[in-house]
Amino acid sequence: MKNLYSDTIVAPATIPGTGAISIIRVSGPDAFRAADAVVSLKSGSISEKDGYTIHYGEVVIPSEAEGSPELLDEVLVSVFRAPHSYTGEDSVEISTHASAYIVSELIRLLTEAGCRMAEPGEFTKRAFLNGKMDLAQAEAVADVISSTTQASHRVAMNQLRGGFSKELEGLRTQLLEMASLLELELDFSEEDVEFADREKLIGLVKNTLSHVEKLAASFRQGNMLKNGIPVAIVGAVNAGKSSLLNALLGDERAIVSSVEGTTRDTIEEILQIDGLSFRFIDTAGIRESEDTVEKIGIERTYRKISSAEVVLGVLDSSKNRANFEADLRLLLDKISGSPASIFLLLNKADKLSQHDINNFVILANNIVTSLNIKADILSLSAKTGLGLEGLKSALFASQKDLLTAESGTLVTNLRHYEALTQSASSMKRTATALRSGIPTDLVAEDLRAAIASVNLILGKDLGLSPEQVLHNIFAHHCIGK
Repeated sequence: MKNLYSDTIVAPATIPGTGAISIIRVSGPDAFRAADAVVSLKSGSISEKDGYTIHYGEVVIPSEAEGSPELLDEVLVSVFRAPHSYTGEDSVEISTHASAYIVSELIRLLTEAGCRMAEPGEFTKRAFLNGKMDLAQAEAVADVISSTTQASHRVAMNQLRGGFSKELEGLRTQLLEMASLLELELDFSEEDVEFADREKLIGLVKNTLSHVEKLAASFRQGNMLKNGIPVAIVGAVNAGKSSLLNALLGDERAIVSSVEGTTRDTIEEILQIDGLSFRFIDTAGIRESEDTVEKIGIERTYRKISSAEVVLGVLDSSKNRANFEADLRLLLDKISGSPASIFLLLNKADKLSQHDINNFVILANNIVTSLNIKADILSLSAKTGLGLEGLKSALFASQKDLLTAESGTLVTNLRHYEALTQSASSMKRTATALRSGIPTDLVAEDLRAAIASVNLILGKDLGLSPEQVLHNIFAHHCIGK
């Protein structure tokens, strides 16, 4: 494999001082020479060692004055020879004790030996440019590192190991096949030859489009697994929304006060429930207000409701029946159009008898039914913790299907989603053009755009080059041998 870089880079692969060991990674054509200049092995040199081997050595700081050099640390050196390394280059990983001083000194010695500090993400960038992974896989590296649940980890690992890329390559192959047929027609346009049956071609476009749209539609699920299921906590002022957030998190995250309108802006926190991440969003209380800042907060509340997957409508059940009903009807008016799962939470249940709680539940259920709104009704107390475990169980039950969805290919990256959407739009135009009898060169242009969008995800050529088309023609079509 041809090395695309002439310089050698170094950077810590771990955070110094947070564990027992730190790892310094070196990659590039002079990785072995630089490591030999810094690390003394018990026998031989790093440059002569086989790949996939680990060796004991010592790092010493040369003495500027007369006297013995100072031992910096005893280290283990892992050797990786190109192209069988993460970056595809000669690479070395030096394991040291996790001292910030040791790490900084070792990096200083390596830079003095000819290395330069790596830019953010440069090791993975080199892996991509050296053909060790495509762009979708390279982006999945960050997702694997940041995954916080088993579900998000599985999705990220599937992408890192090429599951998503294989699907895209299959789609790309189908699009190239169709483009090749159209290119053939253009090459033989003077002979009025039609290589592709239009109805068959329309069918191929529709099948490919269906696959692309299915992948694009998976972004909703993939995004929730990656970033957390958005749960908007909404309700009237002083209903106990912030208290509920704090109780769920087990931490005083939001300010709780008896002063109405204390929460002016949204507060977001992640909580894991049985392997799923829920992103709880505490919002400003719903009411009519002349306060400019509070009005902005209330508008943000409405936006969070529209984008939430789950809405927790918090009600103060310690109020009298008339005020409780007024708050409930106002709340339902604001959330009734949301496609989210709705939970109506009768908060402050610790202040009521079971008889009163039952009456409020019946009242809420009657109003919800009359308005043809689907909602679960639960009573709880954010102050005492009563009913919180039941709420968590109900939340998990409402979203548990995500755990089965993650076994397939899911799109988790906004860039990928946008590219798939663009590709789908191009394929729709292609199908329309084929049905309308539009000239072949214009149909081919739309198909090229669809391929370019898929290429954008994989990091391949941004346009369909003649070489690609020719290769596909000779591989699948015999023209005069």
